[in-house]
Amino acid sequence: TNEQGLIGGAPIMGRDSGGGQNFAAMIEQPAQFDFYDGGGLDLAFLSFAEGDAEGNVNVSRFGDKIIGIGGFINISQNAKCVIFSGTLTAGDLDIGWEDGRTMIRREGRHRKFVPKLEQICYSAAMGRARGQVALFVTERAVFRVGADGLELIEIAPGLDPERDVISKMGFRPVVARGLKAMDPRIFRPGLMGLAADIHAKPRAYRSERVARWHETRSRAAT
Repeated sequence: TNEQGLIGGAPIMGRDSGGGQNFAAMIEQPAQFDFYDGGGLDLAFLSFAEGDAEGNVNVSRFGDKIIGIGGFINISQNAKCVIFSGTLTAGDLDIGWEDGRTMIRREGRHRKFVPKLEQICYSAAMGRARGQVALFVTERAVFRVGADGLELIEIAPGLDPERDVISKMGFRPVVARGLKAMDPRIFRPGLMGLAADIHAKPRAYRSERVARWHETRSRAAT
């Protein structure tokens, strides 16, 4: 979905925000926000400009610049799971990949994980209170928002957690005991083979679940 009222399809390229193609439906924007505020989203993918040690996010204020936040709060706070994606640093960052391994050719000038945000646009505390799952996925590491704040749970193959991740942040995150490597398929050209992984997992279509529910009700009635 998008804030303008489109459901399904794909966003159009270019600078025209909100446009889409091959969408399944177009509804009025107030109705779309009712859907967001009512918890209709199972999963939301959003970008982030800055994050802090608690897992809060800023996307609206940087020095003397104030940027409209749009529906960011409605979407991020009400989705059952939210994934914030972006780079660990910004400003002339140059990264490459060879044989599934990450190489940082030039580090970004600006840290995106900072000790204090100028403005909070996503509240990690509110998300935890609702039982929301929140993740930060960057080009070199994955973080989970937990009870103790931001936790480093995955790192890109070929990188060192201390040298390439923690030292580039404005605070020290919790490091998971079972720190894992990110799937190397992400960093290789070509298809990832996700279709085979998906088909290998047992699935129950909604019609099958509804049929089993009716069958259970019928048995209980007799």
